[in-house]
Amino acid sequence: MSIYVGNLSYSVTQDDLTKVFSEYGTVTRVQLPTDRDTGRLRGFGFVEMESSTEEDAAIQALDGAEWMGRVMKVNKARPKEDRPARSGGGSWGRNNGGYSRQY
Repeated sequence: MSIYVGNLSYSVTQDDLTKVFSEYGTVTRVQLPTDRDTGRLRGFGFVEMESSTEEDAAIQALDGAEWMGRVMKVNKARPKEDRPARSGGGSWGRNNGGYSRQY
């Protein structure tokens, strides 16, 4: 299982999160997603720990705690939802000098 950590500072590093969560057990993985276009951190991350007991202790202690000037949101991560494929609903483009929907 994985822990969701939200409302993170944009300057946080994987080492920072590892240090904080290692107080509650063994951290096995830290992920900090970045924005696809800018490369900037997205303000949330995921932490995996060796056991669910350690994860529960970290969640209990850190949810709502202030860290790096922000109040963290910490809870069990939910599985990523399967999103339906986007249908080809058309695109916007210029047509005869104006804007119209093209299919």
